[in-house]
Amino acid sequence: MPLLEAGGIRKLFGRLVALDGVDLTVHAGQIHGLIGPNGSGKSTLLKCIAGAELPDAGSVAFAGADVTAAAPPVRARLGIGLKFQITSVLPALSVFDNVLLALQAQSSIGALIRSRARNALAPQVEQLLHEFRLANRAGDLAGVLSHGEQQWLEIAMALAPGPKLLLLDEPTGGMSLEERRATGALLRPLAGRCAIVIVEHDLDFIRDLCDVLTVLDQGKVLESGTVAQIQSSERVQEVYLTRV
Repeated sequence: MPLLEAGGIRKLFGRLVALDGVDLTVHAGQIHGLIGPNGSGKSTLLKCIAGAELPDAGSVAFAGADVTAAAPPVRARLGIGLKFQITSVLPALSVFDNVLLALQAQSSIGALIRSRARNALAPQVEQLLHEFRLANRAGDLAGVLSHGEQQWLEIAMALAPGPKLLLLDEPTGGMSLEERRATGALLRPLAGRCAIVIVEHDLDFIRDLCDVLTVLDQGKVLESGTVAQIQSSERVQEVYLTRV
């Protein structure tokens, strides 16, 4: 059974049809890339999966449960994590405390009141910071990190609750070539713990990272398949030559 199954997703913004009958299937452990021209509906599809937007038609099933109308916190508790395109770290808090807060979202009120959560969760925070090359920045304010480091911090925060599915919206936006390569190296091992759906414009980055690609164009699925299948598709080549 697929981990995520979105069927016939349609989303309107006034007269604008952002998504028009989009299907998306993601399996456990899979890194699934969403590509396509600007305005093709990629970010809107992620929001419909996460619950930030509700589809006007269609359905979203996650881990066997119908979550089409579920609120974002419900989906998060089921195991859907989301990192938006715009970084939303807390700049006035330390790098350590940003990740700690993401972990504390799972703690009981009693544990938080008794201040036991910080010490108990410290090893998990330190492990995540180590994985995302931020261990030596733990005490620094998040606001002084470079753009790339803030992106890594937010991915670590999204990963902290242990999602089964991690949604990433342009995680390398604004990064240097070196930072993009480093981000790819950080994301590849994550497939062992959760599935990933990633929106990207950097075709080299996403080609080297993903198992499956789905191409959106004008709110519809143009093609879906392996990287090799997408690369050889004349329809995809036409879109990228004429509209990207």
